[in-house]
Amino acid sequence: SDVIDLTGDDKDDLQRAIALSLEESNRAFRETGITDEEQAISRVLEASIAENKASLKRTHPEVWSDSPNPYDRKRQDNCPVGLKNVGNTCWFSAVIQSLFNLLEFRRLVLNFNPPANAQDLPRNQKEHRNLPFMRELRYLFALLVGSKRKYVDPSRAVEILKDAFKSNDSQQQDVSEFTHKLLDWLEDAFQIKAEEERDGEKPKNPMVELFYGRFLAVGVLEGKKFENTEMFGQYPLQVNGFKDLHECLEAAMIEGEIESLHSENSAKSGQEHWFTELPPVLTFELSRFEFNQALGRPEKIHNKLEFPPILYLDRYMHKNREITRIKRDEIKRLKEYLTVLQQRLERYLSYGSGPKRFPLVDVLQYALEFASSKPVCTSPVDDLGASAPSSGTLPPQIPPSTIEQQGPSSSDVPSTSPVQRSVIHKPFTQSRIPPDLPMHPAPRHITEEELSVLEGCLHRWRTEVENDTRDLQESISRIHRTIELMYSDKTMVQVPYRLHAVLVHEGQANAGHYWAYIYDHHQNRWMKYNDISVTKSTWEELERDSFGGYRNASAYCLMYINDKEQYLIQETILKAKGRLLNLASVLISWLSEFLDYVKEDNKRFEKELEEWDAELAQKAQQEKLLSQIPRAPAPSPAP
Repeated sequence: SDVIDLTGDDKDDLQRAIALSLEESNRAFRETGITDEEQAISRVLEASIAENKASLKRTHPEVWSDSPNPYDRKRQDNCPVGLKNVGNTCWFSAVIQSLFNLLEFRRLVLNFNPPANAQDLPRNQKEHRNLPFMRELRYLFALLVGSKRKYVDPSRAVEILKDAFKSNDSQQQDVSEFTHKLLDWLEDAFQIKAEEERDGEKPKNPMVELFYGRFLAVGVLEGKKFENTEMFGQYPLQVNGFKDLHECLEAAMIEGEIESLHSENSAKSGQEHWFTELPPVLTFELSRFEFNQALGRPEKIHNKLEFPPILYLDRYMHKNREITRIKRDEIKRLKEYLTVLQQRLERYLSYGSGPKRFPLVDVLQYALEFASSKPVCTSPVDDLGASAPSSGTLPPQIPPSTIEQQGPSSSDVPSTSPVQRSVIHKPFTQSRIPPDLPMHPAPRHITEEELSVLEGCLHRWRTEVENDTRDLQESISRIHRTIELMYSDKTMVQVPYRLHAVLVHEGQANAGHYWAYIYDHHQNRWMKYNDISVTKSTWEELERDSFGGYRNASAYCLMYINDKEQYLIQETILKAKGRLLNLASVLISWLSEFLDYVKEDNKRFEKELEEWDAELAQKAQQEKLLSQIPRAPAPSPAP
């Protein structure tokens, strides 16, 4: 099959389709009685699409234009292949690359065989959409594996996705919604195949087994206890008000007044969630967008949220519920005590009753320095006045301007005296400070006995305050450390999940750019997948771009994988029949169909390289021939 080349108008089709769906949604709102608030949300999202579309038109030629030199688009060695942005599709690239780099997911997609009765399909709209998309996704994955290009064009898969954005009951799709929809499509496609192959047993869907888990909801509602088991895929977490991923999870696993769960007679309502089965691939949705009712628009939450490269989930498992409850109670008690200690410490560090407060140890030190200063018996103003010349000077309490206005008296200022020519003294510019006057304030009267007692008290009090402050700080540090290590015992580190991918959004709620950091489990390094660009990265760069709090970039989706399930990332996988096979041999079934497709695309690219080389050679030959042609002599000037 040939690769479709989209025109400039075609590349905006997705945006037009979303805008059209919003217009249809508005009509549906009026017909079905949707509230004014929901209509307002729809209008805001529609304006957001228009803004994104305008931004696309401004930046498209700079970002998504292919270099005319095919060598700039050539894959170097075995570097991972990027995905071309075909019109505001960076979200597609971030999600697809994260999934493609899970070797188990890659194997499932590439090894998927359409149902034998596919010719008789589609029986419904879902099959009509899902099976073609599955085919295009397999073609795309095949190119990502074997292409000689630096990046490939995902237009054909994106074209099918357009239909997902045209339903009357949907609004603008964000990345989380797209990921939900993508997994739903894949689940449906594999379900068709599973139902075809079942032998009287309930069909197993590999997408469900890979991405879906279960949790038990245990709670009390209006005094009645209940238990429900629920299935989950992407697990949503609130970001606002939390500092790290564990705090988010703790809040998500407990709702309401949980004390009522352990009492027989209570009318309070609340519930706990306990994981009973975790999926091999665990995805957390970080809720970084909220609708501001006052401003009437969505806003992004830029708060910093830390997450670890290894996440231990033992404390959230149902089998550990008893020990977890004990530890939670202990942490609650420690945090209450910690609050008391922090309040006490704050009184030492911010002492005083006025608007300005200082550390108490500094206040005592200042008092000690004042008491120890050299005592002065007179006012510093009097000393300044006494140091000035005695004749013709003004008392300090009479301003010079007053005397100037009155004029000098003949009896006070004889005209025959030559030393009376200057009658105005400026004490702060003309006089010298006496050598015995201290530069800092000092007590005027203090005896040696008083100073000795005061110094002793201040020294003792300062030492006591220093010791109290240090003890409080050490106690606070010990409590923090105790809380951090609360779940570090051997029984609570048996369920490790390793961070596989971080999907990042940069910008505001109504516009921005997406990319992904994906861990290379074989090279033990992080890689940054940013559309056509795939580069080496570091944990430090990931922290800066993903934790938030520094600029407009932050993680909105975290993908963790079970660290004990090595088949997810290894080149060898364990088949259901118990045979250990190499990835290459497992993928034999799709080679016949897709190998030719990849070869044909590589041939087209090699032809581009050959044509470029030939064009350069031709230009070089023409320049050489032109240089060998003798130039006609310049005509001599007329006499």
